[in-house]
Amino acid sequence: MPDALDATPYDALLLLSFGGPEGPDDVVPFLENVTRGRGIPKERLKEVGQHYFLFGGVSPINDQNRALLDALRKDFAGHGLDLPVYWGNRNWAPYLTDTLREMVADGRRRVLVLATSAYASYSGCRQYRENLADSLAALQAEGLRPPAVDKLRHYFNHPGFLEPMIDGVIESLAGLPEDVRDGAHLAFTTHSIPIASADTSGPVEEHGDGGAYVKQHLDVARLVADAVRERTGVDHPWQLVYQSRSGAPHIPWLEPDICDHLEERHAAGAPAVVMAPIGFVSDHMEVMYDLDTEATAKAEELGLPVRRSATVGADPRFAAAVRDLVLERAAVERAEQVTPCARGALGASHHLCPVGCCPARAPHPAAAGADSPYA
Repeated sequence: MPDALDATPYDALLLLSFGGPEGPDDVVPFLENVTRGRGIPKERLKEVGQHYFLFGGVSPINDQNRALLDALRKDFAGHGLDLPVYWGNRNWAPYLTDTLREMVADGRRRVLVLATSAYASYSGCRQYRENLADSLAALQAEGLRPPAVDKLRHYFNHPGFLEPMIDGVIESLAGLPEDVRDGAHLAFTTHSIPIASADTSGPVEEHGDGGAYVKQHLDVARLVADAVRERTGVDHPWQLVYQSRSGAPHIPWLEPDICDHLEERHAAGAPAVVMAPIGFVSDHMEVMYDLDTEATAKAEELGLPVRRSATVGADPRFAAAVRDLVLERAAVERAEQVTPCARGALGASHHLCPVGCCPARAPHPAAAGADSPYA
């Protein structure tokens, strides 16, 4: 990257996340936001919300976003990058539309967006872009001039995202009893999605049999497993598995589920398992409940030693990776030559989501892409 930390033409970074409840009274309204338009009865939402009530009705994601926000601001200031950082959520306060309205009031005209999802999929990318389009349309309806928005590329294979996960797996292995450590299996976990959504993830040319979603996760799992082998001298068997399925039972979703996988590994004689949530940026509710609570209880029932490795969270290396991605995208917009930073077989992802990338079931405008109505 150039010596001068120049973010031109951008004048702000927006941290865009999912959001989560911050108290028991927030749980059902939050779930109503998440499931809006699906006609799910309130009583069913109360049942779903039991995961949150186990933790006092508080999702950890908002505090984790505050920590990441602080890490980004410290990193930018420490390296002389003069770029204000804002935060908005899709489903809970601070709401995306409110944050964009604040940015307009502050005179921000060209905004980069960091989504807290590293991989290509409808729910992990295009749905964020659709929410951006909805918020920009709301500002227009208020008579405001919305800012131009661009989204940072997928960062699943950036070293600043990979290195904390590699360290987390090594630390988890070290935490296992010595007599089972070298034989431990690695279960790389990510959010299960409908197979139809996986097959159409990424650009059109990558569609089919898991699409970019599965390819990207497999590449990351391989990179982490290879690094663990190089640094420990032990070659651990590994597999990509899934968690947090939430859809109708008649719709095929990606498998195997982590709990089924633990049963299979135990039956096959695996002495221990490290669960590595590579599909998640932070330890939010799906990590804390589905892995730390549900999967860990399954392992205890089986008598199978398990450890769960840390997510990236607000690691300073991830904050530095975001700074690198910001400078990379700014240089691209200035038509300067730049070498993207990426590991693995897939290389750096696209900067602009092409038409047909991660399509929705029904047409919906999406910002920050080749088909954006907000050029």
